[in-house]
Amino acid sequence: MIFGAILAGGIGARMGNVEKPKQYLEVGGKPIIVHTAETFAACEDLDKVIVLCPKDWIDYTAELFKKYGVSQNKITVIQGGAMRNDTIMNAIAHIEENYGLDEDTVLLTHDAVRPLVTERIIRENISTVLEQGPCDTVIPATDTIVESTNGDTITQIPNRAHLYQGQTPQSFRAKQFKALFNSLNEKEKETLTDAAKVFILKGIPVALVKGETYNVKITYPSDLQLAESLLGER
Repeated sequence: MIFGAILAGGIGARMGNVEKPKQYLEVGGKPIIVHTAETFAACEDLDKVIVLCPKDWIDYTAELFKKYGVSQNKITVIQGGAMRNDTIMNAIAHIEENYGLDEDTVLLTHDAVRPLVTERIIRENISTVLEQGPCDTVIPATDTIVESTNGDTITQIPNRAHLYQGQTPQSFRAKQFKALFNSLNEKEKETLTDAAKVFILKGIPVALVKGETYNVKITYPSDLQLAESLLGER
């Protein structure tokens, strides 16, 4: 089976003093998380979609989906974890308990606050996992990236031609991710910023899937205005 996991476990601290986590703020007349869930639910290549959110927001999220007519048969809302990869492991545990976990189980993980993801990106993630293995959605870096290890002076300026900006989905076979994640020591787990690095640490190639510049992550208040504009254009 092929599953989507929409990661909505954060509280959006960088958004500033708001009354609710950022995934529930409205853009384009709907909560951000609804836009994201609609796109995933509409993709026929996905068998089920799991939305993982803070415990206190589970019922609220389920009611939102009902209110906006997001497929109730396809979507399940469960509790997320303390960290990003803990949330992914919660999704895998849910899959294993309710559907079984085998070598063919595929999982696409996506930020709830990337509401402009397209069905093309989702489909290409699925085909890439099936044909090549784990993959990450990216776009080429357009700005020069400067590295500083001390925060005061430049350490190096990498060749921009070799650099990409990571987006989501990040996709893989769920059973493989579970085994690799559980094999990491605590020091290795502390270095994780996303799911793809679990495979990199174990020397497993991660393929690239072409993203879109408008597949933005809503993190700061200014991102809400950008998403509003982009949704209007789409």
